[in-house]
Amino acid sequence: MEEMPSRSQMRQEKSGGKGPKKKHPVRNTLLVILAVLLVGIGAFAARTYFNARNAAKIVYQSSGIKKSRNTDAILNGKKPVSILLLGTDTGAMGRDYKGRTDSIIIATINPKTKTTTLMSLPRDSEVAVSGFEQDFPSKLNAAYAYGSAGTTIKTVQKWLNVPIDYYALINMGGMKKVVDEIGGVDITPIRSFNYIGYTFTKGSETHMNGAKALAYSRMRYDDPLGDYGRQQRQRQLITTIISKSTNATNLMKQDFLKSLAKETRTDLTFGNLTSIVSNYRVATKNIVSDHAQGNGKMINGQSFEVVPQTEKQRVTNVLRKSLDLKEATTGSMYAK
Repeated sequence: MEEMPSRSQMRQEKSGGKGPKKKHPVRNTLLVILAVLLVGIGAFAARTYFNARNAAKIVYQSSGIKKSRNTDAILNGKKPVSILLLGTDTGAMGRDYKGRTDSIIIATINPKTKTTTLMSLPRDSEVAVSGFEQDFPSKLNAAYAYGSAGTTIKTVQKWLNVPIDYYALINMGGMKKVVDEIGGVDITPIRSFNYIGYTFTKGSETHMNGAKALAYSRMRYDDPLGDYGRQQRQRQLITTIISKSTNATNLMKQDFLKSLAKETRTDLTFGNLTSIVSNYRVATKNIVSDHAQGNGKMINGQSFEVVPQTEKQRVTNVLRKSLDLKEATTGSMYAK
């Protein structure tokens, strides 16, 4: 029997078929970021300290902005932390365009409740990019093109009134490398389909290398459940990656770490990472997924997702609660 979405998932995905849209490949690599940063580098830190420390130095890139909170005090106090997860298609299937982030998720990690909350934000959300309000309306994923991670962080913070403590960016090429390095993954497809030369048969366990796993997680438009179906397959793939990567000795190799570092950027230092692994990793065993729901609208000839104020407030409430913060009014679309 086919798995049916929960009521909340149905609510989050029901605005799917709004007519023809420009086809974009799936960029939701964000659980991969958690796997690589929290599980992968955590294992490196535990077993090969020197290699991990050097890899963390390569991966590190400051956001270039002043933090809205004292993040060191938060980590030292083992308080809930937020990470803005950004995904691109750089390095996947020959792509090298680096202008926009096409997956945007706020991850909150709460060691007290042992829960990680992943809140997806529509890449085409109508916003005013922080510092570039004169260009309103802009799409949320354009913030990175305007000013990289720092501008994206400021835009999200002001849009939702939720503090962002850190960011992490990875591309699809990084996920492909991880799958290949752990020797591939065994996955039982939840639906039958053909995509870019690969065939997947529902219920038939299949060994997938990086390229095939990437294809399995990318198909969207032929899935009767649309984004929800795609997200099911992505969660299935990432769960498998996390499970296998914790015991994959190949991930400890310095050459692989250096290679993966080219696919990843974060303002989490090696010390931050080891602190998260030590004190927050328990929260990754219970992952709650949510989604900010927008409505499709054509504005000045462009397709936007307009998130209603009531939905924005709901998202703000969920995220602030997950961070053990007091309730507050959601932010402004105009980012001022």
